[in-house]
Amino acid sequence: MVEGKHIAVVIPAHDEELLLPTTLEGIPDFVDRIYVVDDASGDGTAARARSAAERDPRISVIVRERNGGVGAAVVTGYRQALEDGTDVAVVMNADNQMDPDDLAQIVLPVARGEVDYAKANRLFTGQAWQLIPHSRYLGNAVLSLWTKVASGYWHIADAQSGYTALGRRMLELLDFDHLYPRYGFPNDMLVHLNVWNAKVRDVPSRPIYGVGERSGIRLRKVIPAISWLLIKRFWWRLWQKYVIRDFHPLVFFYVFGLFSLVFGLGLGIYQIVIKAEGYAATAGVVVLVALLLLFGLLFTLFAMWFDMESNKDLR
Repeated sequence: MVEGKHIAVVIPAHDEELLLPTTLEGIPDFVDRIYVVDDASGDGTAARARSAAERDPRISVIVRERNGGVGAAVVTGYRQALEDGTDVAVVMNADNQMDPDDLAQIVLPVARGEVDYAKANRLFTGQAWQLIPHSRYLGNAVLSLWTKVASGYWHIADAQSGYTALGRRMLELLDFDHLYPRYGFPNDMLVHLNVWNAKVRDVPSRPIYGVGERSGIRLRKVIPAISWLLIKRFWWRLWQKYVIRDFHPLVFFYVFGLFSLVFGLGLGIYQIVIKAEGYAATAGVVVLVALLLLFGLLFTLFAMWFDMESNKDLR
């Protein structure tokens, strides 16, 4: 227990028979329950989890018959934690890349009721560039920027971090059936939390690499897929938060701004093409393109500023 609150750790695991035992051994004593969710592994992950459960009564093993992705496995653990009356549900991956020494700092603000959701931020440390593979670091930076815009949590970074703590209030409010089930789960989680005006905080965490982990992430596939998810979730958040639940004019600024930018870019490219074919562009069209791009940029920046102001208290 922490601050009188029951703490549970959810461990999504897929083909992690080698590193799962080490992960389980490092979990601190203040954790009350541990849910190992085996996501239809093809190796001995479930057997290793059951063996650990014989030595540690806190451990429960949940086996999913079909592989649904890391998000689906986390949701399975969340549902069980909620059913068992957990106050704070922590997510730790089974690959031993999340430092258990940081767990108390991640749990504490949620247990105290200061925030609804706390997540590790591996980019706070000055050694992040040296410790994290450069391709992963740059990919994370790009997705973190998109996630800021899509989620409205402009103060949050390291959007791909899955080392998180979620309070019971949000466990009860979130619609688990509509959370993204695969690698974009942490990004999608932030969008859904923002719709509920959940307070979110980053907690510094030490990056851990080179412990024998095997990454199934292929950036050339993951970045486009998550980027498309964030585009869809961005418009869904605006509709849910600023139209249905409450009204804010920033929706008009975003719509007009993005429409002007797209139309201006399209018209500008068209003028470049016809000029290359020997046709002269009229001065009026050139001025129109410039105005569309200028007003589009201004409208979009104002919308972002309004969004930042609207969410500045959610930290």
